[in-house]
Amino acid sequence: MPREDKSRGPRSGQSKQARDRRDSGRPGQSVRPSQSAGRPGPSGGRGGGGRGRGDKPRPAERDAEQQRYDGPPLPDEVTGRELDRSVRQQLRSLPEKLALRVARHLVAAGQMLDVDPETAYQHTLAARSRAARLAIIREACGEAAYLAGHYAEALTELRAAKRMNGSNAYLPLMADCERALGRPERALALAKNDVLAGMDQPTRVEMMIVASGARLDMGQPEIAARMLEGKELRSNEIAPWSARLRYAYAVALLAADRVTEATEWFHRAAAVDAESVTDAAERLLELEGLSVIDAEDHDAEDHEGEDPAAQEGSEQG
Repeated sequence: MPREDKSRGPRSGQSKQARDRRDSGRPGQSVRPSQSAGRPGPSGGRGGGGRGRGDKPRPAERDAEQQRYDGPPLPDEVTGRELDRSVRQQLRSLPEKLALRVARHLVAAGQMLDVDPETAYQHTLAARSRAARLAIIREACGEAAYLAGHYAEALTELRAAKRMNGSNAYLPLMADCERALGRPERALALAKNDVLAGMDQPTRVEMMIVASGARLDMGQPEIAARMLEGKELRSNEIAPWSARLRYAYAVALLAADRVTEATEWFHRAAAVDAESVTDAAERLLELEGLSVIDAEDHDAEDHEGEDPAAQEGSEQG
């Protein structure tokens, strides 16, 4: 997708259920992968409810396919020229009018990703219907499907994009799809050391975060924490991935019942999270609020059974 990649990882302001689902790398969507809406069902043989070879398509099938091809309405102000120049270059292999239509759907999808990912996904499906052999289209479709919670479809699209251009940049997103589909072992298989070694630093950190999350899915919080204890975690560099890495480490520590250390790393994450890509500040309020409540409960237990007058005299003393 021709836009700044904020698709993976914690988002602020989410419900606890959604946050728990995506802790340490998963997106804050609690939607299961849906079956592809509107896809024509398999045609049966004669007498099986299907249509014969010479029959016309059922109107419902034709309409569903046409709806996917047309996509959502395109805003008049979207021209397609808003795309990055490098993306427009990749569309030059298409006829001019077709390239313009595809570009407009990509722009509309990019505008909708954060506010209505399902509509964004439908825009990318319309683009894919016209230009399925371009890696940039399959990449856009995969990212939108991921954000819309269609993880199986996202995985298919990203695999296709990787086959076309050989890029490893899709691997963290692919691994996170495997997690969302309940297959953490497959996520870990994508995060092998030789693969990590060939990645640039931001992509490598993303993969580490997702792999750590897979270990959490498997009930191995101590291993999840150790996986993140590399040079990137110790670095004082302030980069877009810094807050996310520290946050993921704090989540793993918390899952391992290392609450004091987790609180420290939530503070460290919040300190470098100027754009609020995590909800570290919110987690701190919860943790420190619980600490106050626990202290009050403990104090009440200490005085339980005491004579009220004696307790009052003790407090005055």
